[in-house]
Amino acid sequence: MKLADILYSQGFGTRRVCAGLIQQGMVAIHGGAASPEICTDCGQELAGDGLVLRVQGIDWPFHAKAYLMMHKPPLVECSRRPTVYPSVYSLLPQPLRERPVRGATQGVQAFGRLDQDTTGLLLFSDDGQFIHRMASPKKHVSKVYRVYTKHPVGGEQQARLLEVVVLDDDPAPVRASACVRLGDRELDLTLTRGRYHQVKRMLAAVGNRVVRLHRWRIGEVELPADLAPGQWRWLSAQELTSLQGASL
Repeated sequence: MKLADILYSQGFGTRRVCAGLIQQGMVAIHGGAASPEICTDCGQELAGDGLVLRVQGIDWPFHAKAYLMMHKPPLVECSRRPTVYPSVYSLLPQPLRERPVRGATQGVQAFGRLDQDTTGLLLFSDDGQFIHRMASPKKHVSKVYRVYTKHPVGGEQQARLLEVVVLDDDPAPVRASACVRLGDRELDLTLTRGRYHQVKRMLAAVGNRVVRLHRWRIGEVELPADLAPGQWRWLSAQELTSLQGASL
C-alpha cells in the first residue's frame, strides 16, 4: 500500500493534502527500535499491519478499521450537530473525525448513544457492518447501567423492572434482564434492547426517578478505571474479539 494512500485512509486529509504532508517532510515511519525516519516518497510501498507513523510530530498506529472507546463526560451530546452542548466528536482527534468512509457520513460513528447528561462507556467505529450488528435488537448485546435514584428502590420496584414495564406512549412492554440493588438508591440495571431514554422511563414507570446515570459495561467490555471522562483509546484485540462474538 502506498504511503500517500495509507495517510489518506487514516483521515489525514484529502489525497492532495496527504501528498503535501509527505513531500514537506512531515511524515516519518517507525522502524523497530530506531528513531522514526522521515519519508518524502508518496509512492513508497508499506505494509499496513503493525505500521506506526509519525505525522507532524504525533505518533499514529495504522488501523484498517477504527474501533475505540470513550469515557463520555456529562453535558456532551452524541451528535455531529449538537443543539445545546458540545459534540462528543469534538473530543476525538481530527483524523478519526475525517477518516474516509463509504456513504454520506465521514469518520467514526458513535453507537449505543448516551443522553447528554449520561456518562460512561461509549463505542465508536467506521465499520458499518460491526455497528449494525452491535446496534441490532436481535443480537441482545447487554449494556449495564449504574443507576442512582431519587427515592429508595424497594423490592416491588425491583421485581417490576425484571418483569414487564409499559412505557408512556409506547405499547411494546420492556424489561431488564438483570437488576441488582447496590444500595437504597443505587442499582445496576442490565438491558439488551435500547429505546429513547429507556432507563429513565422505566424507573419513572415504577414510581421512581433517575438522578444520575452511568453506563459501565457493554457485553463483556468494561469501562477502564484509568480512563478519565473525556478520554478515549483504541479497543484492545481481546475487547474487540469479545464484542464481535457478542454481536454474532
